[in-house]
Amino acid sequence: MVKVAIFHEGKSIDKSFFELLLDELELDKNRVRFYGMGSKSNFFKIDRPNYEDLLLEIEERTINKVLFILDSDYEKSDKVYDGYKNTLREIDKMQKKLKIENISDIFIAYDFNSVEKEGYLESLILSSIPKEQKKCIETFLDCSDFKSKNHHKSILNEIYKKAYPNEAYNFPDPYFKELKQKLQNLFN
Repeated sequence: MVKVAIFHEGKSIDKSFFELLLDELELDKNRVRFYGMGSKSNFFKIDRPNYEDLLLEIEERTINKVLFILDSDYEKSDKVYDGYKNTLREIDKMQKKLKIENISDIFIAYDFNSVEKEGYLESLILSSIPKEQKKCIETFLDCSDFKSKNHHKSILNEIYKKAYPNEAYNFPDPYFKELKQKLQNLFN
């Protein structure tokens, strides 16, 4: 069975989110080879073992399509790799270095309410939930003592799951349209 590859930041949290979305789309997640890259900077290192594995699997014809999913992040944090345009430019370079641009695609996650297309997967999730729920989570973060609340990426997803355990992600929201289309294209 020919598989597809999804490269994503982080490890298990992002992977479990993408598995839920694949289930929602009724796509066979058993055909997906997930590559958790850890930090975003690892995407831009040609010597990563994940890239070696990918190229071998492409050569053996066990993988025929690739999707890179990265966070836009905030350009003020890193003028080279962060921000939508920088992320797109750098991952495009990596596709060319790997010589897979003809079988790969890119999705960059950001807060759809951001004019500069900044943010991350958790921002996308938060921007898609009903306004009342979003306000509740933001108010909680503002008044909490979380040390990382200025960079709250690591806790948004957990807060949403704990605060609204009986509500799934809002996958029908138009903000997920592009990501869903790119995932469906992997299987075509």
